[in-house]
Amino acid sequence: MRVMVVYGSDQGCTRGIANRIAGKLNGKSLDIKKARSADLEAAQLLILGSPTYGCGDLQSDWEDRIAVLDKADLDGKTVALFGMGDQMTYPECFCDAVGILYDRLLAKGARVVGFTEPEGYDFSSSAALRDGRFVGLLLDEDNQSELTDERIEAWVGGLA
Repeated sequence: MRVMVVYGSDQGCTRGIANRIAGKLNGKSLDIKKARSADLEAAQLLILGSPTYGCGDLQSDWEDRIAVLDKADLDGKTVALFGMGDQMTYPECFCDAVGILYDRLLAKGARVVGFTEPEGYDFSSSAALRDGRFVGLLLDEDNQSELTDERIEAWVGGLA
């Protein structure tokens, strides 16, 4: 299976997680700054990752390059999402960037997989929470880094 993990990252945390996920699935990781719509279309399993900046914003490279996603033909494509956030500092918008990407994917006809349960997180609101579940893997390296390995392993196991 051709797995492509496309991410945006300013300080390297999301890049590191993207590389870990790609390694576990024998896939490739690609910074959104270098991605083309054809890269997204070529994957059998496309995984998108973004940290949330401020209170609910996409990472700046995603904002600058969102046209790559918008131009891609993702109708029926299997896509999973992961995101980075800080549930203590920004509990009212924890990992909202994942929810932003999710909405765009649904509008493009993608089939989103990899929903996760919110138990074990401490937040008040998240655009990534739909019908009681997160629309992807949400990680908090600032406050729960000790849970990251376990969460990645469980999530990746459900995708493969």
